[in-house]
Amino acid sequence: MADAVVSFVLEQLTDSVIQELKFLGGVRDQVKLAQTQLQLMRGYLKDADSRQGESEAIRIWVANIKDAAYDLDDAIETFVLKMASKRNANLFKRIAYICVGGVYLYKIGSEIKKITTKISELRSSLPGDLRESGGDTSFQRQRERRIAYPHIIEPHVVGLAGGTEILATHLIKEKGPRVVSIWGMGGLGKTTLAKQVYHHSKVKRHFDCFAWVCISQQCQGREVLKEILTKLISPTNEQRQKIADLGKDQIAEWLWNTQRERKCLVVLDDIWTRDAWRSLEVGFPMTEETESRILLTTRNKEVASYVDKNGFLYEPQPLNDDESWELFEKRAMFETEYTNHKIYEQKKELGTKMLQNCKGLPLAITVLAGLLARKDTVDEWNIVHKNVYAYIRRGTDLGPDYKGEGYEGVSWLLELSYDNLPYYLKLCFLYLAHFPEDYEIPVGTLTKLWMAEGFISSASAEVIEDVSYMCLSELVGRCMVQVGKHGSRKKIKTCHLHDLMRDLCMLKAKEGNFLHIINYSAAVETNETPNGRVRRLAIYLDKTVDTYGPEKDENYGHIRSLLYFVPEYYFMKSKALWLESLFKNFTLLRVMKFEGMSVGKHKLPGEIGNLVHLRFLSVKDSDIRAIPSSIATLVCLQTLDLRTMWGTEIPNGNVFSKMEKLRHIYLPKYHSARRLLFATEVVNLHTVVNIYIQASSDLDDFVKLTNLRKLGVITFDGGEKKEKGTNIIFKHLQSLSVDSTLFSSGLFSGMSTFLPIPWNIVLSCPNIYKLRLRGEIAELPEDLMCLTNLTKLTLREFGNLKDDHIKVFEKLPSLRMLFASCGNFPEFLVCSKGGFPFLEFLSLHLVEELKEWKVEKGAMPSLCRLHIDHCLVLEAVPDGLQYITSLNELTIKSMLPEFCSRLRKGGEDFYKIQHVQSVIISYD
Repeated sequence: MADAVVSFVLEQLTDSVIQELKFLGGVRDQVKLAQTQLQLMRGYLKDADSRQGESEAIRIWVANIKDAAYDLDDAIETFVLKMASKRNANLFKRIAYICVGGVYLYKIGSEIKKITTKISELRSSLPGDLRESGGDTSFQRQRERRIAYPHIIEPHVVGLAGGTEILATHLIKEKGPRVVSIWGMGGLGKTTLAKQVYHHSKVKRHFDCFAWVCISQQCQGREVLKEILTKLISPTNEQRQKIADLGKDQIAEWLWNTQRERKCLVVLDDIWTRDAWRSLEVGFPMTEETESRILLTTRNKEVASYVDKNGFLYEPQPLNDDESWELFEKRAMFETEYTNHKIYEQKKELGTKMLQNCKGLPLAITVLAGLLARKDTVDEWNIVHKNVYAYIRRGTDLGPDYKGEGYEGVSWLLELSYDNLPYYLKLCFLYLAHFPEDYEIPVGTLTKLWMAEGFISSASAEVIEDVSYMCLSELVGRCMVQVGKHGSRKKIKTCHLHDLMRDLCMLKAKEGNFLHIINYSAAVETNETPNGRVRRLAIYLDKTVDTYGPEKDENYGHIRSLLYFVPEYYFMKSKALWLESLFKNFTLLRVMKFEGMSVGKHKLPGEIGNLVHLRFLSVKDSDIRAIPSSIATLVCLQTLDLRTMWGTEIPNGNVFSKMEKLRHIYLPKYHSARRLLFATEVVNLHTVVNIYIQASSDLDDFVKLTNLRKLGVITFDGGEKKEKGTNIIFKHLQSLSVDSTLFSSGLFSGMSTFLPIPWNIVLSCPNIYKLRLRGEIAELPEDLMCLTNLTKLTLREFGNLKDDHIKVFEKLPSLRMLFASCGNFPEFLVCSKGGFPFLEFLSLHLVEELKEWKVEKGAMPSLCRLHIDHCLVLEAVPDGLQYITSLNELTIKSMLPEFCSRLRKGGEDFYKIQHVQSVIISYD
């Protein structure tokens, strides 16, 4: 990880930052020297990271390099921030600074000089093993263990028959895809599947000649092309000599013509990068119609698309429980077990439990089965069961009996994916170690955390939020991260890690001291001492403990990131006095996620103003009812989430006026600031949620914010400023929320009356994808059809919807999700033929007066999910539901018993839903 850290720090040392150091005289030269030394050492660090286990000297050297690089980053950022604050101070403060500034400059200069000297000394003390290696990485050595030979067929293959047929069919199809790709995470069985296809009888009969090559990371184009050509033409001795004497261009031309003239199948196994393909593509007639085909396997989806964007992409799925047991049984069980039924059942019970840790990954199952095949007794199987994770992931640590016998575990294979990441993606991946096991990680939050940490950089023309999302997409494409839910625009909404990938993530984070976790929900980990200085801390709290605040000592003195994870409805038992000391002691914090918490006096301590480095602060869902005025000093904030549980006092409308770097601000639903002033320099503001307005003219200043993507407004005082229309247009806005409310009580009561929706605001946002409306829908403007991009519509407290309203909604051209809650529908609802053409998800909650519902044939043809909740007047699911063949999920919640009974097998409405794959009926 030191390679990633050093690269990250070098990324921060821009010319503008170094220019700031001109006030420190010779220190700037020292920093430039350190920059050069770090650049020179970076060539050795990747190999050093992978070899820390071989040598204590290398491990210590790597740790020292990482700490020194971080220290340099801390010192320079602190200095630059201090200088910026003094430049912006008033005259009297600047005069005072001049008087004491010399002492400060000398102190910071001495600190930076000391760090840069240490970096120079570390480069001079480069361990001999690394110096002799010349900076070569171990990635190639690791990959050599992965080379597969097509003539060696796996004796036990499970769950691949369907995929084999699909792939073989595409390969032999006339005018089929030029390239067929198999994409998936390490250990999923891509190469095994490719072998099955390679030896498929239809494939063997169809093609004239075959070549199988394993592509190395440092692909030598000429040598690989030579190998492919040799395998395809089976050359004579004379031809072999001729090939040996040819240059790359001539070999490529020969190979090109061979594929044009014959039916060739070339398998490119384990291709990792676009560069690897670029070195080979001159030998493949990709732009011509030929009968030759390419079958490739890769862990990187981008590579498959790059080779042929029109190719066929196949992703093998993990084995299900039955398939997992079948593969395990074939490899771990022998005839002697079958003759003793009692032993067989005992081993089956243990094996089934252990297989849960494999999550259907064939390699993990094979590793586990291979270990247990050597264990004869049930007691021995029990021993493995007690430490099954260690056996699966780190087979090399199991003792001398297993050395060199193929029981190497899964981690080394997954590490290849990690080792192949660029430095910024390594940091992004390791950051996932903060989140608890089985945690669905919100992508919006994750990408903002990456930005706050400084992992994401972008060119001036790129929006950094988009770059951050692309980093996540790349991790998904490389099979490092798995997708959870998609949003209405098909973008990734949540993500998570495969258990074995998470294990690798935790292992690498611990090895590199990237993160320390204090886990109060698992006592065995609670008191684990960090290995050296901690930069990031994640604290998991349980309902049985009060709270925890780290003490400032040699381990925690340089914390940059502090994330709390708490159970739902968690409340601290103590008065949380530790929070004040935390804000005093850990002034280098960039990230603080303090969500779902309760604090003493329901107020953030004024000491939060000390955290001047903060870029991300979230107190979402916390019991905080007052924000101190000192929050105004947090001028580095990019993301500020104040969506607390209750109403919140904001000291004044100018409290955010100095936050020039602010990009996302989420205000409480109920707050005291009726008029807010943002910094005039906040040109990159992307998100403003829960801002109060009286009329659309209050939004005039926001039109100037061309980067604004998400806006949430709350109208107050009944919208006393009456308007017929508005001239403002938000061209770039993608998400709009309008809450039309008349507050009738105090700030903390949340009591309100809902008023008609101000459509002039809605229609001023012609390009929105998401629209959330809370208020009465008395009429619908005809211009609503102009919202051609609208994919998600949420209606709450909407009053009385009429038939005419439904007719308008069902004609929205792009609508895919519709949520209606707390309002009245017509007593008899008809969804017209052709209506809601693209609607995929419909949710009705607390919809009153709706008694009968009919879906005409041809209505909602794309509906996949239907949720009906607390619609107590509705007598039955809609007539015509049986025609919607796309429907695969129906959820019925808290409906009357007679409604539910009609849906059960034998009930009078069962015929309407019998085609639905998942039907969930609950009374909660």
